[in-house]
Amino acid sequence: MLKATAQKTAGFINGDDFPASQLNGDVNLSPENKMDVNPLNPASETFIGKFNNLRLKYSQLLNRQVDALTNIALFQFIDEWWNTRYRFGGTTKKGIDCSAFTGLLMSCVYAVHLPRTAKQQYAASHKIKKDEIAEGDMVFFNTRGGISHVGVYLGDGYFVHAASSNGVTINNLEESYFNNRFIGARRVL
Repeated sequence: MLKATAQKTAGFINGDDFPASQLNGDVNLSPENKMDVNPLNPASETFIGKFNNLRLKYSQLLNRQVDALTNIALFQFIDEWWNTRYRFGGTTKKGIDCSAFTGLLMSCVYAVHLPRTAKQQYAASHKIKKDEIAEGDMVFFNTRGGISHVGVYLGDGYFVHAASSNGVTINNLEESYFNNRFIGARRVL
């Protein structure tokens, strides 16, 4: 079994440091998630290090085992956009709004094309029960009246979204702000 021990801080793909106080200790990767490292090819070690650091970072943010993060394309996409500031009507890394972010994520990660606004995305998807929500489903909120905010569900109550206060970030549906404004979950078939 490949074992990695957390140090005081860990560097990640986008250069952010992740505080050791948020790490749960040792990280164990099951044999099926081991990758061969060619000592004669330093690039392979770099790739594997970035891959494992990405998994470590998001396993800690989502309070999950490293092995539970299997959709690496999803977390690479999130990492590329992490902390991008919110800008109403924005569609670039200079600033993006919630529906542009979900539309881009769904297109790049799941090859699903969505309309532009949260209301249109809501209409273009199918209602599911809260206990049926799975990774890749969309979650909708009433933040300004009606359907006014959207994010993409990651599992275990967590979702990623472009928040007006923090930019692209991850929150939990059980946080009082989001729990009180939750409209429902929808799935694109």
